[in-house]
Amino acid sequence: MSRTAIVIGATGLIGQALVDQLAAADFIGRVVTLTRRPAVHPSAKVLNQVVHFAQLEAHAEAFSGDLLFSCLGTTRKQAGSIAAQRVVDVHYQFEAAQLAAGQGVPHYLLVSSSGANARSRNAYLQMKGELEQRVQGLGFGRISIFQPSLLLGRRAEPRPGERLGSWMLPLLCWLPGLRRFRPIRADQVAAKMVQVSQMPGPPLEWFRLDEIFA
Repeated sequence: MSRTAIVIGATGLIGQALVDQLAAADFIGRVVTLTRRPAVHPSAKVLNQVVHFAQLEAHAEAFSGDLLFSCLGTTRKQAGSIAAQRVVDVHYQFEAAQLAAGQGVPHYLLVSSSGANARSRNAYLQMKGELEQRVQGLGFGRISIFQPSLLLGRRAEPRPGERLGSWMLPLLCWLPGLRRFRPIRADQVAAKMVQVSQMPGPPLEWFRLDEIFA
């Protein structure tokens, strides 16, 4: 039976690759992308809906489906401050998960980050870890969390730090013990998410670093 996939963060690096792969997947009948601005896709399977993330409750019916893929995220530079970044990376994502759980979506798939830890002194990793903890109490039948390392891919807005890392890390990761930290392409993360979404699994699972390549 074909399934409906909901994607938030569909215009990001992983999100774009994910929507393309879901649209091409035989087991998916419809892909609903929820975005701040119109996002046209060539596949007839993809239905885009523009939403106001600050008023997500008004769009609760859009979160009805079989799978919620959460790829939403921003940077401190893009948001303007840590507080503003937190609104996107924690508040919006958690509210979307709440709405999906309320609509009976059975499987939630979240893109987090390597090193995510609610007790981290790093604000970004602390946010990711907090979100991971909070969504576990929402009653999804299954939660799959992906913690990739540095992402490779062409962004609309270049990030100098990531560009430097994409040059250096592949070389450093040839050293013993560091290979599991090697960068990963966004489409590889998306492919793992699609693969996991069509297989049975435990109620709660993490895919960390090199596990995403497997």
